[in-house]
Formats: sequence, structure tokens, C-alpha cells
Amino acid sequence: MVPVAVGTAAAIEGGHGLGLDWWNATAALVVSLALQVATNYANDYSDGIRGTDDPGARVGPARLVGDGLATPREVKLAMLLAFGAALVAGSVLVLRIGFELVPVGVVAVAAGWFYTGGPKPYGYAGLGEVFVFCFFGLVATVGSTYVQLERVTWLSVGCGVSIGALATALLVINNLRDIPGDTRAGKRTLAVRLGDRNTRVLYALLMALPFVLLPFVAGLSGRPVAALGFAAILLSTPPLTAVLGGATGPALIPVLAATARVDLVYGVLVAIGLSIRV
Repeated sequence: MVPVAVGTAAAIEGGHGLGLDWWNATAALVVSLALQVATNYANDYSDGIRGTDDPGARVGPARLVGDGLATPREVKLAMLLAFGAALVAGSVLVLRIGFELVPVGVVAVAAGWFYTGGPKPYGYAGLGEVFVFCFFGLVATVGSTYVQLERVTWLSVGCGVSIGALATALLVINNLRDIPGDTRAGKRTLAVRLGDRNTRVLYALLMALPFVLLPFVAGLSGRPVAALGFAAILLSTPPLTAVLGGATGPALIPVLAATARVDLVYGVLVAIGLSIRV
């Protein structure tokens, strides 16, 4: 939801959201949510049938296939339905905007599946963070602006980098928590490759980047109220303290939720600020 809200707000060129196409904004939101859900189902399905999520192999919350809460067939069907919803909403945008959106949609669906699916999943090669940054940061944010203005703006790119950093921080925490289990399963995530200490440093850098960029987003865009996003710093202190303090295993599960709250509050406040021209 966050990249769509911020990207849509970045498209406001008049005052108070006048001129926005809310049908396009809604379709973009459906695409974003459906791709997120589909990718999670794809990850659950592929990791489950590989044995990566077998009971005792990981520390995180329960998984559908790995913990026997659903059959692989059921999870695969749910994945296909979610991808189908994304394609339907995306098709509406293609008809309303143009066929230049088709390759973006195809690549997004392929990226969602091959994250942990297929013979050589890139998530097992340490490239998952790149996928999250690109698609749940740049593509979702810039794309939400594009379906309003039909052009890419520097403001949307700056916002996309900020939102992408926070989204990537979520995956970094997830993979930091799972280093022991992923190492045993042969899943060479970026966290496994970097090691515990460097992964913690990466998390801190990703959490700091949106706030470093915020003065440029707010100032250079002529929308100083976007600086409201700095209030999210207050929420970032507890998870940063836990990560840099050496929290491991189950102690990182609350950090995942806390990081998501930073992402949400930062995104909402920046979107509100971008909507106000002074």
C-alpha cells in the first residue's frame, strides 16, 4: 500500500489531489497488493516443497506448506489466483494507459515466481533484496506516478528509492533471523553471504537512507510538508537498537513488525506531505 500511496501523492501537480485519476490509483493498489500476496504464496510453496521450511528448520512464524497447514496444491492455487488478480487489474491499466505497461507486468510476475521458484531461484543466490528494492520500491512507486501523469518524474524516483530501502529492510531482517536455517538448507541469501555483522550494518543503512533523502524529496520538490516523514524516526529507534544490540532468532520477529510500522508511518506521512502544496 505504501508505494502506491506515495507514488500517487507524488503525481499531484495541483492542490489537494485535484486531477488524480482514482480509477488508475485503485487499479495500481490492487496490482501491488496482489503481487505481494502472490509472491508470498509462491515463496511459501517453493520453500515448502524444497524442505527449506520444514518444522525445526526455521525460527519465524508458521508457514503453510512447511508446517502442514495447507497442501502444496492449495497454496499453488492461491498463488495463481493472486497473480491472476494482479494481471486483471494490470490489464485495466494497460487499456487505460498504454501497452508499455505490459513488459513491466510480465517481469513483475516472473520475478515473483522465480524468487524461490524454478530450477535456479534468485532468492537462493542472494538477489532477493534487489528484487524487493526494484519492484516494491522503484516500480511500485514510480509506476503509481506514471499511471497518473504518463511520465517518470525525479520526485517519484527519489520516493521510490526511499520506500524501496524500507521494504528491503524488512527482507533483510527476515533473512538475518533465518541465517542458521538457510545456511543448513543451502539457501544462500544475501544475509548468509554477508554474515551476521554485515547484515546488521546493511539494515541500519537501509533504515537511515529514507531520512537522508527526505530533505531532497521535500525541498527540491517544493513540498516541504513532506518532511512530516521525519516523525517516523521515533519508531525506528527500537528496532535499530535491537538489531545493533545483537538480537537473534525469535527476538527478531518483533523487529520485523516494528520495521513494517516505520515503513507504514513514513509512507503515510510523506504521502500526506506530498499532497499539500504551500
